[in-house]
Amino acid sequence: MVDFACKEFEIEAVIKCGLNLTKAELQILKYFLQYGQDWLTTESIAEELELNLSTVQRSVKKLYERKILIRSQNNMDGGGYFFVYKIRSKKDIHELIMEIVNSWVKRVDSELQSWADENQ
Repeated sequence: MVDFACKEFEIEAVIKCGLNLTKAELQILKYFLQYGQDWLTTESIAEELELNLSTVQRSVKKLYERKILIRSQNNMDGGGYFFVYKIRSKKDIHELIMEIVNSWVKRVDSELQSWADENQ
């Protein structure tokens, strides 16, 4: 838990809020963490988590765009391709979240400074 003055936060809530994740995206992130460095398809995730494939595809795309997942293209023999995904290291995700938290700190500092300046 993180204790911030008048409220405590579960670390999962900090991750969800910091990365701006939906409930499904957080569920998928946790699923990837469970499988470590295994490459996964959106189809296998949807089946295992009993989620709609389009929900998983959207969620995985967002996690990839946020640099939480790594994507690899697999070409099929008869033509076409599909993507597989795996999670970045917890260290990389930690650094990403800390960048976000530090940007919050800078913003709060700036807002407090503005507040102090206008009330002098």
